[in-house]
Amino acid sequence: MSDKNMPLFAGKVGIVTGAGQGIGYEIARQLALQGASVVLNDISVSLAEKAAERIVNEGGKCIAFAGNVSVLAEIEEMVSLAIRTYGKLDLAVANAGITLFGDFLTYPQDDLEKVLQLNLVGTFLLTQCVSRQMASQGHGGRIVLMSSVTGHQAHKGLAAYGMTKAALEMLAKSLVLELSPLHITINTIAPGATLTERTLSDPGYVETWSALTPTGRPGMPSDVANATLFFLSPESGHITGQNLMVDGGWTSVSPNPPE
Repeated sequence: MSDKNMPLFAGKVGIVTGAGQGIGYEIARQLALQGASVVLNDISVSLAEKAAERIVNEGGKCIAFAGNVSVLAEIEEMVSLAIRTYGKLDLAVANAGITLFGDFLTYPQDDLEKVLQLNLVGTFLLTQCVSRQMASQGHGGRIVLMSSVTGHQAHKGLAAYGMTKAALEMLAKSLVLELSPLHITINTIAPGATLTERTLSDPGYVETWSALTPTGRPGMPSDVANATLFFLSPESGHITGQNLMVDGGWTSVSPNPPE
């Protein structure tokens, strides 16, 4: 029986990729502030280190790992850092990804390969690596993959990106067969339009997506983090292979933004 006075993730160790800012940062932040020890990854050294420092200054346990998590050797190094520093690994959030817009008929092969390598290959390899570590420990774990509403509904210019996100949801479903006997759950989160440092650089983003979203506003990183932490928590132990939309109802009506 858990101690209700203890933080929800006390004693847990987690990795969050693509967490230098935006959704990934808020997930790492909330995990750390609720008791977890976190390895925060970003490809940018400065973003990773500054993000981890902010979390530590708030009272959380967090270390930075700057690296490209589409490369197996760097994924293995990150997992090794978690084990050397904190002794084990319980939680993993594969949030790192890349969005490259482009018309399908002229979409460059180089862009396609970049999207596939990080969104699909990197996530597959990360999931494989953390699952091996969790299996070796013998007490299971929780994995969350970051999908997108574009894996469910067509969005012009995002054929490659949407394809990878739909594939991640199928990966999670497929892995239920192999990970459940190891007491590892795996689920996906599909955010809709969300206010991050990247989207806020678009001056019309808030107005456009407030009009298109049934709840009347785009999402916040905290909306996605709250859903992610549920899938990582002890309360979700009987949930695996599932996807949770965090989109203010957008996929129920699916209007596309104007060109």
